[in-house]
Amino acid sequence: MATPDTSAHETEANACPVCKGTGEVSRTVHVGRKRRAVGEQSGLCLNCLGSGEAPRT
Repeated sequence: MATPDTSAHETEANACPVCKGTGEVSRTVHVGRKRRAVGEQSGLCLNCLGSGEAPRT
């Protein structure tokens, strides 16, 4: 009798809902006293801390 495969029973990690599993989010860059939006830059997702996996609750 064959032993059951344990990898089939492991739970898959869910993707982070904020960054969609990439680990990065876009932030708007503001410049000047009037705080004009001039572009975007990528930054670390603070919800999953860059791992791309949903935090466990």
